Amino acid sequence: MKEYDVIVIGSGCGMNIVDQTLANGMEVALVDKGPLGGTCPNLGCIPSKMLIFTADRIAEIQEASKLGIDAEIRNIDFRTIMERMRQSVSENREHMRQELSHAEKLDFYEGKGHFTGEYTLEVKGEQIKGKMIFIASGSRPLIPPIKGLDSLDYLTSETVLKLKERPDSLIIIGGGYIAVEYGHFFAAMGTRVTILEMADRLVLAEEPEISQLLKKELSQRMEVYTDVRVEEVRRNGNNTTVIVNALKGGGRKEFTAQRILVAAGRRSNADMLQLENTGAEVDEKGFVKVNEFLETTQKNIFAVGDANGQQMFTHVANREAAVATHNALHGSKMKMDYSAAPHAVYSHPQIASVGLTEENAKKTHKILVGRARYSDVAQGKAMMEGNGFAKAIVEVNSEKILGFHIIGPYAPILIQEVINVMASGGNINHLQTGMHIHPALSELILRTLDNLEET
Repeated sequence: MKEYDVIVIGSGCGMNIVDQTLANGMEVALVDKGPLGGTCPNLGCIPSKMLIFTADRIAEIQEASKLGIDAEIRNIDFRTIMERMRQSVSENREHMRQELSHAEKLDFYEGKGHFTGEYTLEVKGEQIKGKMIFIASGSRPLIPPIKGLDSLDYLTSETVLKLKERPDSLIIIGGGYIAVEYGHFFAAMGTRVTILEMADRLVLAEEPEISQLLKKELSQRMEVYTDVRVEEVRRNGNNTTVIVNALKGGGRKEFTAQRILVAAGRRSNADMLQLENTGAEVDEKGFVKVNEFLETTQKNIFAVGDANGQQMFTHVANREAAVATHNALHGSKMKMDYSAAPHAVYSHPQIASVGLTEENAKKTHKILVGRARYSDVAQGKAMMEGNGFAKAIVEVNSEKILGFHIIGPYAPILIQEVINVMASGGNINHLQTGMHIHPALSELILRTLDNLEET
């Protein structure tokens, strides 16, 4: 049995741990079932945003008439769009494989690994042992127990990337960020899209008024139903029929489309690791339990990224990897801070959020709330952006920003200056001190803070 200073399970954010531990002269084993690089560059962030960037351009052309521009889209080459994405993903993965092959003091075990003892894993029949182990095993699509689903060729956020032909119609089961992003993409491609969400609104993590506007905007390009539970799916010739039950008012309804996409969330891959053979525990949803230092319930075993389910975003996973590596290698311990962890939804319109919602902030703070529309600033008026807006949640006494939320063009870019202030412990004065270019969309941030009121 070969022994290592460090074993890293997973090559997504786990690669950051590999790099840091190798830089400290340690003997490292990387265990990965594939695809190499993890979810983000292969099945998630990168390929989906390559597709959505194209959809954004199409939506802009379709909406150009409000600016007095009569534009026409003559052709959308779906096959080329998909192949360009797949080619880029493949090239990046091969580049990573080449880098791994030249790394010193690193052994790469390609295959599923599972624990056979407290610090021992088996990969393809070979036993390895590590003094420290980092679980960065990622996640996979959550498939709900819907009658008839297992007998159908349904799509997920992973298998949808393999499509070569555009479906004429698509039903998306779910209303989270994956659902609305792919709804935007396929609607732009010319597919007739229907979104079915069990909750009373889309993207539940967002502010209610943001969810409301998103549904209104998406409904102009596709059918969106909330408060409906999918009871059954069945084959209907060359199509698929989805039977739903309306949660308010009752009644059943049927929807039929060529393909269905299941986007009902994600689940941790930790269940594949046989953690019962070590001291690391999981919660009721299967995520690995960690403390504020990202330590599991077993000494010298850490869990980062989607495996622990704290906040399932790549940038959060990368920060967790850095914190966990620091805590493993140095005497002092660093707490993982999620208070300024942002996220974005690349729907149309775009959404970006950081910190607390108004509802959650009220539970523990006395707050001020500010709102401003894009059209309240000059550049927003020039864009004729009448619906997008921003919302700030600020603590009364300290004027510390507790949360900030934007829906509209370039939201993920606009929110970055707020993130930087929140992460450095600053308050609204740190945003207001610097001059903001006029006219520029960044003035939306200042206008929102100018409108703070007690709730």
